[in-house]
Amino acid sequence: MRHAGGAIRAVASAAAGLVLLVGCGSTGRSGGQGDDHAGARAHGGHGRGGSDDGARATPLTHVPGIGPALRARIPAASRQVVAVQGRGADSPDATLVLYDKGPKGWEKKGSWAAHNGRHGWTTGHREGDKRSPVGVFTLTDAGGVLADPGARLPYTHTAAFTPPAYWSKNTRHDFDYVVAVNYNRVPGRSPLDPERPEGQSKGGGIWLHLDHGSGTSGCVSIAKEGMADLLRALDPARRPVVVMGDRAHLAG
Repeated sequence: MRHAGGAIRAVASAAAGLVLLVGCGSTGRSGGQGDDHAGARAHGGHGRGGSDDGARATPLTHVPGIGPALRARIPAASRQVVAVQGRGADSPDATLVLYDKGPKGWEKKGSWAAHNGRHGWTTGHREGDKRSPVGVFTLTDAGGVLADPGARLPYTHTAAFTPPAYWSKNTRHDFDYVVAVNYNRVPGRSPLDPERPEGQSKGGGIWLHLDHGSGTSGCVSIAKEGMADLLRALDPARRPVVVMGDRAHLAG
């Protein structure tokens, strides 16, 4: 049975095509997500789910690694945080951790090896820079090529998420599951919606999606089972957000 709020939404194919040409921060044929990933080696290790007893032992006052500047930007009503900690400012390697806030504090629910933009991170993301934006962003909308795995967020199920044929083969399943990061987009719409309220030059199409073994054009990627776990865990009633950036920026 589907969770409340997870109704499948229809999407126009024309709009979908526009977004996929610029999806994950790419700028079309010359900058598509598949432009330099052929033969990429898988990033080490799959994540683990909520069975990590040590991670759950002691609830935390604050989400680890997030300093006062970004912590202050987490809405007071948010009780779920997806923390993406990049290895370095110019590194494509990261770790994604899901935290949930209970009566006693924040608890770690799962952790997965991840990738971010292939050129690293930036506080001033621009179209085509191949860097992931640093910041705190709400998570309200999901979708993918595959059928809804039990998402609580509204889920758009359509083949229109399929990457263009000219992208490299190892990216063909990147968008089997996605969660839209509310960076320069209109919350409450399908991840395929092309509108960018702050203008095209600020980039957009930043998603959480399936990993293909190397850096992205600006999105954050994890293994398929991790994405399925996230979709089942993220609850709109808990106002989930993603806090993302390299270690130095997160700690600031």
